[in-house]
Amino acid sequence: MEYSSIYHSQVKLFYIYSQSSTNGSAITVILSTPTLLPSGVILKIVFTNGCFDLLHVGHVSYLEEAKKLGDILIVGINSDSSVKKLKGPSRPIQNEKDRSAILAALKSVDHTIIFNEDTPLQLIEKIEPDVLVKGGDWPIEKIVGSSVVLAKGGQVRSLSFIEGKSTTALVVKSQSGSSD
Repeated sequence: MEYSSIYHSQVKLFYIYSQSSTNGSAITVILSTPTLLPSGVILKIVFTNGCFDLLHVGHVSYLEEAKKLGDILIVGINSDSSVKKLKGPSRPIQNEKDRSAILAALKSVDHTIIFNEDTPLQLIEKIEPDVLVKGGDWPIEKIVGSSVVLAKGGQVRSLSFIEGKSTTALVVKSQSGSSD
């Protein structure tokens, strides 16, 4: 993954990167035009990541909760090849560009970034978020990048998890024909 300048906190505000996916197509994500902030203004960056294959109420609730922890919420999205490795050959259901566009349309999400690696560690090291979050099914010590964020004085949080609300549960439900 090649990054052009990534700006953060104090006056670092974003630009982001260009990469080639495993199938050779280029993915370019520009987060926003770098913005000069008034002197002394510090924006708190919150970062989370996931597959977000089928958006559901658990995702929406979790992302809204994450946004409340800072000024800018950046969501790292596993690329199609990464999701396939993590979830199996029948996934993802939606391609990475669609998943990114859907998440970016949410009021709580400021920016999305697709990453090809197995984990978002490189992205976390580049962005240096003030707050790193995952869903409540992740213990803090297992959250990738937690040591990086904590070493820089940031926070790592495991947020609320709505039991039974997952993409896997939706897939199973759709296959069973249940309307519950």
